[in-house]
Amino acid sequence: MDIVNTGKWSYEEIDTLLIETSTLDYQKRIDFISSLFISTPYKGNTLIGSKDVKEILVINLKEVDCFTYIDYVQAMSMSKSFDDLKEKLRAIRYKDAEVDFFKRRHFFTDWAYSKPSFVTDVTSLIGMESTKKKEKLLNLKKESILYLEGLPLIKRTIYYIPSERVNKSIINSLNTGDFIGIYSHEKGLDVSHVGIFIKKDDGKTLFRHASSFKKKVVEQDFLRYISKTPGIVVLRGIK
Repeated sequence: MDIVNTGKWSYEEIDTLLIETSTLDYQKRIDFISSLFISTPYKGNTLIGSKDVKEILVINLKEVDCFTYIDYVQAMSMSKSFDDLKEKLRAIRYKDAEVDFFKRRHFFTDWAYSKPSFVTDVTSLIGMESTKKKEKLLNLKKESILYLEGLPLIKRTIYYIPSERVNKSIINSLNTGDFIGIYSHEKGLDVSHVGIFIKKDDGKTLFRHASSFKKKVVEQDFLRYISKTPGIVVLRGIK
């Protein structure tokens, strides 16, 4: 049995919203839909499932964390009805669209590197010679201790752009709707936080994200925010 909380919307309102925004181009649709969540309360650990607990599909539009926020925004951007949203969310959150803890895309870069994918890792394309790479063993917290019990280690090369190299040229190469991961130096993590890049008509650039510090979805100056982090990983939706 799915667990659904549509938050401030009724099912009919979601259907109308998704139909009305379906005519927008991808960037405008991501911008508009993600903006509707601004001030939505932050809440972690809303998903249900572990190696010992059966996974249940959770749709909670009332409260989000940084990852479920981008989950819902991406799923809504691909959908034309609430029923369609449920199907798209399954495909985004789980490999082979199977609601199973062991098939959940637990890591940000799983979005790009587990098939079928709906985004492309464009970090190297954007960063070019500024890009660095690091070989990781995702899920390894420390010797013999895992972040997620029951899941295997994942060998993956993570490409990232160090924050001190994020200049005007790189920002100009980013598109509204690009998903931004905040690179982590931890050997078992790819990123420590995620959000959405937004470029406004006046040239202002924003990082829109569910902030555990501010306890809600907010938007902040992109460069100012990124400058205080190790760097960024950039995933771009396949239109």
